[in-house]
Amino acid sequence: MGNIFIDDTKFVKDQYKNSNGLSTRISIHDKYSTNKMGLHNWYFTVMKLEEGMKVLELGTGSAVMWVKNRDVIGKLSQLVLSDMSEGMLAEAKKNLGELPNVKYEVIDIQDIPFEDNTFDVVIANCMLYHVPDINKAVSEVRRVLKSGGCFYAGTSGQNGVLETIADILEQDISYENNFSLENGGEKLEPFFTNVRIERYKDSLEITNIDDLMDYIYSGITFEKSCTLSREEVREKLLSNMVDGVLKLPKDPGMFVAW
Repeated sequence: MGNIFIDDTKFVKDQYKNSNGLSTRISIHDKYSTNKMGLHNWYFTVMKLEEGMKVLELGTGSAVMWVKNRDVIGKLSQLVLSDMSEGMLAEAKKNLGELPNVKYEVIDIQDIPFEDNTFDVVIANCMLYHVPDINKAVSEVRRVLKSGGCFYAGTSGQNGVLETIADILEQDISYENNFSLENGGEKLEPFFTNVRIERYKDSLEITNIDDLMDYIYSGITFEKSCTLSREEVREKLLSNMVDGVLKLPKDPGMFVAW
């Protein structure tokens, strides 16, 4: 299927002004993923967060990753959780609470308000493909990282849920992912000596199509590009279920750069 590139910063900001859509997208993975470790838990098997480190997360969303791994926070000297959305940041603070070593800040990854060589680790999961100027963003990440510091950037590949749904529906509903597991390395390599990919094996087995409908209509791509009616979408998805299950591949992973 072809791709549609959605370059609409205001539209993305509207989508992430609060956690409603994001929570819907997270919940379907919690409910139907075949790998029961969970992506957020897996992230912590990849990231090396050691005693006394200063850590910055960009695009923290509702901080669900940290809520599920609170034990990690205590050993850090400082954790800065940031997002461009004040609404998202308010949700993060509500979910995680006030902690002595945690700060909440509204930050644009393209203009990080910290001195050079400040952080041991910078994290940006599932957000770089929304950034208008990725080179500027990665340059800023590199600048605020200490020498020897590490950047972790979670994203997805081109063989995931949305791409499969596009094929089922015969619709060009996939936006052009300009920071995927396939092309993200070339965006990082000019700024880091070492870049590697870690992949997480998983899939969805959907038994309730209404949950999937909520999922696909919670994001930006359907609202922008699907030409079918909601009922037509539902009927096509239902027709692809086998023995009451719709199986969809997932293709998540993480770049590790240092």
